[in-house]
Amino acid sequence: MALPILVWMACGQVYRPVVIPCSAGGVPGCPVEANPTPSNFHAVFGISTNAPNYPGGAMQIDVSGDSVIGETPSYDPSKPNLGDNPTSVALSPNNSRVFVSSAGSVASGGVDAVSSFTPAFQSTIGTGLGAVNTIALPAGSQPVFVNTTQNTALYVANFGTNSVSSINTSSNVLSNTVPVGTSPVSLAETPDAFKLYVANQGSNSVTSLNPTDLSQNIVTGFTGVTPVWVVARKDSQKVYVVTEGDGQLVTIDVATDTVTSTLPVGVGANYIFFDPNLNRLYVTNPVTGVVYVFSDTSATDTPTLLAAISFTAGSTACPSGCTPVGVTALLDGSRFYVASYQTATTCPDTNVAGSCVIPGLTVFDANSFAVKYPTAPTLSLLGFAPYAVGQYAVAPVASCASAALYPALYSPAVTRFRMFTVAAADSSRVYVSMCDAGVVAVINTTNANTNNSGNTLPPDTVVTDLVTAPEANSTTALQSPIFLLMGQ
Repeated sequence: MALPILVWMACGQVYRPVVIPCSAGGVPGCPVEANPTPSNFHAVFGISTNAPNYPGGAMQIDVSGDSVIGETPSYDPSKPNLGDNPTSVALSPNNSRVFVSSAGSVASGGVDAVSSFTPAFQSTIGTGLGAVNTIALPAGSQPVFVNTTQNTALYVANFGTNSVSSINTSSNVLSNTVPVGTSPVSLAETPDAFKLYVANQGSNSVTSLNPTDLSQNIVTGFTGVTPVWVVARKDSQKVYVVTEGDGQLVTIDVATDTVTSTLPVGVGANYIFFDPNLNRLYVTNPVTGVVYVFSDTSATDTPTLLAAISFTAGSTACPSGCTPVGVTALLDGSRFYVASYQTATTCPDTNVAGSCVIPGLTVFDANSFAVKYPTAPTLSLLGFAPYAVGQYAVAPVASCASAALYPALYSPAVTRFRMFTVAAADSSRVYVSMCDAGVVAVINTTNANTNNSGNTLPPDTVVTDLVTAPEANSTTALQSPIFLLMGQ
C-alpha cells in the first residue's frame, strides 16, 4: 500500500493545484465547456508576423516557468511552418490543438491557409510543439479569424471571399463554405455550440449561423455601422457586438436573434474582452482614448455601464496621454489590465534615437476601478534582453502601425493589434505582446516571484521579456508578436 501512495504523491508535476475558471464545464454550476486536461494547464500561446513572403511564427509560454517551451520552426524553411501573414489563433476546448489562420494572399504568391499543431504538454523536459499541419484555402480567401467551442470543428472568417468556412478537425478537411456579409472580421460561437455569429465589417451586418450546416438565421434589429468584434456570454444566452463606425455596444438575444439593446462606446471602439468571472465587458476605444466597463448581470439582460476610464492627457490612468488597445482581467476578480502605447517624434528614452513607441500597462482594482499605483500608473514593459536595463521605448516598426484606427478600417494587409494582452488562467501572470519590440512582456501578479531571490518583488512586476523567434531570413531580426491566447 505504501508504494502506490508514494507514486501518487510524486505526480505533482502534472497534477499541480490549479484554478479552473467558472467558464469550464463539468464544474458544478458551470455547464459549458469540457474540463481541460490537467496536463496542459499553465500555457499561453502567441502568434507573430514575419517579413513579407516568409512564414509567421507561434510560441507557447509556460506560465509557471516564465519561459518559451515551444516554437514553430519559422527559422527553418525545410520544416513545416505556419503560413505567411498569420492573423488569428484559436485553441480547441480540450487543449489538444492550436489553430492559426494565415492570409498569405495579401502578398504576391502567398497562400491562404489554416495551420494547426499540438501544444507542448507540461513535462520535466522541453517537448516542443507538434508538427505543423496545413489546410489550404481557396485562393483569395484571406482568412482573418478562427473560432470554435467544439473539439471536432473549426470556423474560419474569410475576409477576401465574404464567406465562413467550417473545417472538420478530426479529418483536417474543409467541409463547408457559405457566403455571409461583406468583409467578415470576427466570429463568436456560443459555448453550447448552438449558434455562430459573424461581424461583417463591410456590409454593416451581423450573420447568425447554425454550426451544424452553416445555415443562416435572420438577425432582427441590427443597425450598427462597421461591426468589428463579437463575443458570446458564458451562458450562451447573449452575444455582444462592438461597432466601430457609430460606436455602439450591441446586445443580441441568441434564442431569437433579436437586438435587445445598444449602448454608446464612442466612434472608433474596436475590441471587447469578456470576463466570465465577474460577468463584465471591457470595450477599448483607441480613437477617443477611453476604456468602458460594463456589467452584464442586470435583470433586463442589458449591460450596465460601470466606468468609462479615460487615457487622454491629464487622466489618472495616463497623465501624458495613451492609446488603449488591449484589456484583460484576472479570473480571481481582483484586477484588470489595460495595454496602451504612446508615440513620440523625439524619443524621451535616450536608448532610442529619433521617433519611438512607448508601450505600457496600467493596473486597475476591479472593485473600485482605481489605478493600483498612482505614483507610477503605467508599468514600463521593457528593460530586459535584448533591450537595455532601464529602456522603456523602442523604434517604431512601419508594419506594426495599425491602420485599423477609425476612420481607416481593418484589413489583413495591416496589423490589427499593435499590442495585446491576456492573463493566465491561474491569475498568476499577465502577458503583453509588443509588435514594435518583438517581445512578450511577462508580469508577475503575485508577490511570490520564483524567478527572483527572496521572493521580495511586489505584485504586478515585470519579470522578463520573452523574445520571439528570429525571422526565417535572418538570425538576429525578431518577428513581431500581434496576438495572444490564454490556454487552460
